[in-house]
Amino acid sequence: MHPALWVAKTGIDAQDIQTQTHANNLANINTKGFKKDSAIFESLFYQTVRQPGANGDEDTQLPTGLMLGSGVKVVGTQKVHTMGDLTQTNKALDVAIDGRGFLQVTMPDGTLGYTRNGELNMDEDGNLVTIGGYLLEPNIVIPQGAQSITIANDGVVSVVEPGSTVPSQVGQLQLADFINPAGLQPIGQNLFAQTVASGDPQVDNPGNTGLGRLMQGTIEGSNVNAVEEMVGLITTQRAYESNAKAISAVDEMLQFANQTI
Repeated sequence: MHPALWVAKTGIDAQDIQTQTHANNLANINTKGFKKDSAIFESLFYQTVRQPGANGDEDTQLPTGLMLGSGVKVVGTQKVHTMGDLTQTNKALDVAIDGRGFLQVTMPDGTLGYTRNGELNMDEDGNLVTIGGYLLEPNIVIPQGAQSITIANDGVVSVVEPGSTVPSQVGQLQLADFINPAGLQPIGQNLFAQTVASGDPQVDNPGNTGLGRLMQGTIEGSNVNAVEEMVGLITTQRAYESNAKAISAVDEMLQFANQTI
C-alpha cells in the first residue's frame, strides 16, 4: 500500500471520531449538568530516513533530517469541566453548584458516583434522591408533611414541620472535589466515577476549601455551546474531505503509473 493512503486513512478515522464527539455534545445540549467532550489527537510514529545533525561528509553536518510521518490517532477524550448556564426553576429541591464540586450519590453496588445535576426528588420514604433514583451521600430524609424545605448556600437542609413555625435542620449536603476532574470516568445518567487519574475525592461542606456554594431553586445546564460545536463540525467535515481527496489523489497517481509503465 502506498504510504500516503495509510496516512490519509488514519486522518479519516480520527475525523470520524471527532465528528462523533461533536454529535454527542450536541445531543446533550439540554442535559442538565452535562460537560462537553474534547477529542485529543496525537501524531503517529515517524520514519527517520536521515537523522538531523548526521554527517553530510567529513566536514559538514545535516541541518535538518528527513522524517516521514505515518498519520494521526485519537488518544483520548477529555471532559471540559467549565460551568454551564444557571437557570432559575424556583423548585425547592433543585440545587446548582456555583463553583467546583460534585454531589455524591450511592450506587447500587455500594460505591459512590458523582454528579453536577442537582434535580433532586424525594422517594416514598422521604429520602432525597437524584433524578435517577440514587440516594445522596450523606443520606437526607425529609419528614412527612414538611411545610417547606430550605437548602442553604452551605448545604444545610432545613424544614418546617407541621404544627411548628421554626425551621429544624434535617441534614447537611456535602460536595466532593478532585484534583483532576478531567480524569473522572463518565458512566451515563449524568454520573461520574472515580479513577486513579482523578485522584481521591476531597469532601467538605459547600463553600469550604474552594468548593462552590449551593443555589436553591436553580439548575445548572449543559456547558455545550451550539455555535462552537457547529463550527467544529464544519472544520471536521473539511478535514475529512481533505483526507478523502488525498486518497483520491494517490489513487489517480497509481492509476497513471499503471497506465504509463
